[in-house]
Amino acid sequence: MSTHNSLWAAYKLRWNRRRLLWRSWRKRRQLSVVQDGTDAIQTKDILLFCTLRNEALRLPYFLEYYRKLGVRHFLIVDNGSDDGTAKVLQGQQDVSVWRTTDSYKLSRFGMDWLGYLQMRYGAGHWCLTVDTDELLVYPHMDTASLAQFTDWMTAQGHAALGAMMLDLYPKGPVADQSYHAGQDPLEVIPWFDGAGYRHKFQSKLRNIWLQGGPRDRVFFAQQPKRAPTLNKIPLVYWRRGYCYVTSTHQMLPRGLNHVFEQQGATGPTGALLHTKFLPSIVEKSAEEKQRGQHFANSALYEAYYDGLVNNPDFWTNSSCRYEGWQQLVALGLIAKGTWQG
Repeated sequence: MSTHNSLWAAYKLRWNRRRLLWRSWRKRRQLSVVQDGTDAIQTKDILLFCTLRNEALRLPYFLEYYRKLGVRHFLIVDNGSDDGTAKVLQGQQDVSVWRTTDSYKLSRFGMDWLGYLQMRYGAGHWCLTVDTDELLVYPHMDTASLAQFTDWMTAQGHAALGAMMLDLYPKGPVADQSYHAGQDPLEVIPWFDGAGYRHKFQSKLRNIWLQGGPRDRVFFAQQPKRAPTLNKIPLVYWRRGYCYVTSTHQMLPRGLNHVFEQQGATGPTGALLHTKFLPSIVEKSAEEKQRGQHFANSALYEAYYDGLVNNPDFWTNSSCRYEGWQQLVALGLIAKGTWQG
């Protein structure tokens, strides 16, 4: 790329970042405070940001998991839940909640709302941005807290952690299982694909585009380019002016996307255990297909939703049973870098 074209591309990215930040600032008007405990946030607290809807079943374990990991405050946008989610969150001192019934899709799938909260509360903190069906795994997590890990990341000059989304599933049709609130999802969906992933470098944002896994092979075998994106950047030392571009897949400034070994990065990487395929997914998929809020072109994903409604079985003889972060390192799915725990 010529110097002129390179400068022009950088200029356009700066303007895009300003546009996204301005969108988030405007969308703050769609948020109503339900409970605000942000005054209790301390200087070195690790924060978690999440948009959710109707997650009363997942929330008890989700909150317990991340508290044990080291999250000190949860900043949650409730997008019109009507299943008891509000009652689960009510009165929890380390949880602040905002509510909106505006369009999830038109808020960039919740990222505009979270962008405002990150803008207001995130600067100077390590911030996790995850969905309620995503559980972060990182090397040496059994012997080092998230605070110890992020202290090391800071000392090494790493501003962000890249993570692949690892779809978990049961052995047998997904709806034939049972799950109760507060239960560890891995007791129900402990299996994953240990191989079959592919990556591509995208020059515009200098990020890795990762695809593969059970959804790819079961629902998108004929259209692999449309398969779900698995690369994410869930953990970031937040500074003013940062923003996510598409979910947590890419960020601006684009230097934050340089987090995977395929780009020559030397830092550790993690995984997000994706617990989407609990038995409730069948009923939820029928509802989400009707709402049409989860994809930019929902019509393209009708067959995907239909496949989920039909109670799929993802398990094969090649499926791996999850055993821990060491297993993911051995499979080449996450990296330790120079982090020794």
